[in-house]
Amino acid sequence: MTAALGHRREKIDALAARAGQVPADGGGVSLTKSAFRRLRRDPVAIIGAVIVVVFLLVAAFAPLLAPRDPLEQALLSQVRQGSIPGAQDGFPLGVDQLGRDVLSRLIYGSRQSLMIGVISTVLGAVVGMALGVLAGAFGGWADTLVMRFVDILLSIPGLLMAISISVLLGQNQYALMIAIAVTQVPVFARLLRGSMLAQRDSDYALATKALGVKRSRIVFTHVLPNSLSPVIVQGTLSLATAIIEAAALSFLGLGDPDISRPEWGAMLASAQAVLSFRPQLAIYPALCIIVVALGFTLLGESLREALDPKFRR
Repeated sequence: MTAALGHRREKIDALAARAGQVPADGGGVSLTKSAFRRLRRDPVAIIGAVIVVVFLLVAAFAPLLAPRDPLEQALLSQVRQGSIPGAQDGFPLGVDQLGRDVLSRLIYGSRQSLMIGVISTVLGAVVGMALGVLAGAFGGWADTLVMRFVDILLSIPGLLMAISISVLLGQNQYALMIAIAVTQVPVFARLLRGSMLAQRDSDYALATKALGVKRSRIVFTHVLPNSLSPVIVQGTLSLATAIIEAAALSFLGLGDPDISRPEWGAMLASAQAVLSFRPQLAIYPALCIIVVALGFTLLGESLREALDPKFRR
């Protein structure tokens, strides 16, 4: 019987190693290591990670990478009615209608997009997770009250809500971040609440409760840490949404009131007046927004598949 059990264990370990769950030489492996192994073999994850890393590096080292001051009107004297200088020596992407280097403004614009996206996503995640913990941990009237509030937020289209909040709070960067964060709150709240409900009724949680451990300790020591994987994935996806919404609000004139400060959405808006003869001024920032949002989306979807047991092979 011992030999049969050993043979069965070897077969199980071999199948698990083939699926990337445990090393071929035996022993267990954590969920994080297992997910990282699958991500390394996923070309979609690699592409998304490369885009995100390049975006972060460009934003972090913008002063070193930008060839010129983004506010310098170097070629303003060459700008004419119906004519804007294109690519030339020292200006790889040409200049805008005020004679400013487009490449430098795109590089510095990545900083604004990153700052707005990260801060708004963090704010939305913190508030949403607080509501999700309150609903998922205690249930009852707390769950009902929180979920009805979340349902009200979800009943309003996200962009419409962001526009309304931006108008009420005024035209500034802080209002923009708060407006985008509010649209993220119900997503994180519902996601964490559902994940905690699934973990709350699991065997380990029921066993811990039977041992007499306090509810607060069960929630914050066991249930909450095991419920965070979907939230982390959603945070990556929400960054892409936040960058798009920030660009949309800036395009509508609800972003930073300082129009001279480089920002992709504002650059896209200002290019509308010269589309007929210089469409590149709209194409360049639009491509930046699309590529960066695509990078975060690809990485987030790959993380979802790597951490979800249903996708494991």
